[in-house]
Amino acid sequence: MALVPCQVLRVAILLSYCSILCNYKAIEMPSHQTYGGSWKFLTFIDLVIQAVFFGICVLTDLSSLLTRGSGNQEQERQLKKLISLRDWMLAVLAFPVGVFVVAVFWIIYAYDREMIYPKLLDNFIPGWLNHGMHTTVLPFILIEMRTSHHQYPSRSSGLTAICTFSVGYILWVCWVHHVTGMWVYPFLEHIGPGARIIFFGSTTILMNFLYLLGEVLNNYIWDTHRSKYCLRGHKTRDLLPTRVYAETEGKFHWSLFFQPSHRISYEEFHFITTV
Repeated sequence: MALVPCQVLRVAILLSYCSILCNYKAIEMPSHQTYGGSWKFLTFIDLVIQAVFFGICVLTDLSSLLTRGSGNQEQERQLKKLISLRDWMLAVLAFPVGVFVVAVFWIIYAYDREMIYPKLLDNFIPGWLNHGMHTTVLPFILIEMRTSHHQYPSRSSGLTAICTFSVGYILWVCWVHHVTGMWVYPFLEHIGPGARIIFFGSTTILMNFLYLLGEVLNNYIWDTHRSKYCLRGHKTRDLLPTRVYAETEGKFHWSLFFQPSHRISYEEFHFITTV
């Protein structure tokens, strides 16, 4: 079994994001007072995405706990919708945007930190908060992918959604520049219009690549294709004694034995019933 139940991990991660957001908003920086406030920075938008995502994860866990054993079909349908929303958010927003923020920030930071995170910011943002915004996002989202199986949407709809988000944020950055005359990120001031177009196009392509990477990683962790083959005959809510692999109550079991007519909740056997 797992050393720490995944429900506890999700609550801890949600609380950490709430702490990071509160501490970040409490900082009195000049950029927070200008047009767009904190919402013009992708880092802040990503923090909100991660906090909302893990909030939905915690809500799903609570709903699953309340639904378990009730036999209420309507409650289980609502839980299924909540799980679908959770899975969609991880696939389309939490994973690709989170990995993008971490990767792009530290690559540019290593090349020339003044281009993305000037030393002046050290007077406002402590080191632990910087890592909370730009480092811990990656291990947190990987922990979530490892502890729970997530059903990805169709590839076309997923890529359309991430493209819409990417283009929408690019247009928002351009609008902020149009209104204020200054770019959100300092390095955009030092490159020409053609280079900016190439950069914006590259970021959209990278977002799409990260979406596909998340899908491949999710399938690799949970071996989705092999599981579909092995469990094809077990798409039922009332299982005969069967040796299966599932995630139950936030703990990992390589073999579970279900007695005849043993009824389990939707969340407990979500992986089997969705493959």
